[in-house]
Amino acid sequence: MADRTIRVLIAKPGLDGHDRGALVIAQALRDHGMEVIYTGLRQSAEQIVQAAIQEDVDVIGLSSLSGAHRSLFPKIVEVLAKNEAEDIPVIGGGVIPYEDIPFLEEKGVNKIFTPGTPTEEIAKYIQRLIHPQAETSLNPPEKIAHIGIAVSNIEHALPFYTNTLGLRLTGVEEVQTEGVKVAFLKIGETQLELLEPINEDSPIAKFINKRGEGFHHMALEVQDIKERLQQYKDQGISLLNEEPKQGAHNSQVAFLHPKAANGVLMELCQHEKEGE
Repeated sequence: MADRTIRVLIAKPGLDGHDRGALVIAQALRDHGMEVIYTGLRQSAEQIVQAAIQEDVDVIGLSSLSGAHRSLFPKIVEVLAKNEAEDIPVIGGGVIPYEDIPFLEEKGVNKIFTPGTPTEEIAKYIQRLIHPQAETSLNPPEKIAHIGIAVSNIEHALPFYTNTLGLRLTGVEEVQTEGVKVAFLKIGETQLELLEPINEDSPIAKFINKRGEGFHHMALEVQDIKERLQQYKDQGISLLNEEPKQGAHNSQVAFLHPKAANGVLMELCQHEKEGE
């Protein structure tokens, strides 16, 4: 039921004796209107699952700082299944190395939040997880549409890509709205785009003047650019374009602020489907 208050169980499995982070998360979720049950320190998998069933919670949130997450988190998933309560999703956080995340997700943990994740993001994830009908759940981008490379002169740059690398030039197009000439080079299922400024006001001209030629941006192919921009905006992601604009090959494009992706300029790109 969409109007039911989300109930979250926060648990500290194993011998971990520190719960400050778990208490911060618990309070943040309460601030987002959720009911939070905290089981306390040093709980066994059986105790955590029993509390989750008795309290009729919607999600279990696990916190581990002890380094035993690879055994503790999957154990809780197993005990849930034994008690026919595998429909209760499990999320986790704490001091968990990035390389352990795929293993934990394969073992049935829905999501791992790494240190530094904003509590707002955790709350929104739980809301989407429990009430997916209340907010559009977007699929990941489909693929890398292209990689943009800033060059001062396409004619001078092309021989390396076509002769040395052997890539096929598929076309050249001017995009007046961006003040650039674009050369398209096919490479596997994606392409490289060489970007030459055609006037001094072009963002590419300013980029070259400041940083020189080289990698400019990565473009991701999506099928829901307007909805995605709105959701990113709602999540507090910094955008350079809040609305799509016209791009090359009759596409719609929009850029995220580089600080959203650790200094990488990311472009969203939506091409018209055949027949549209």
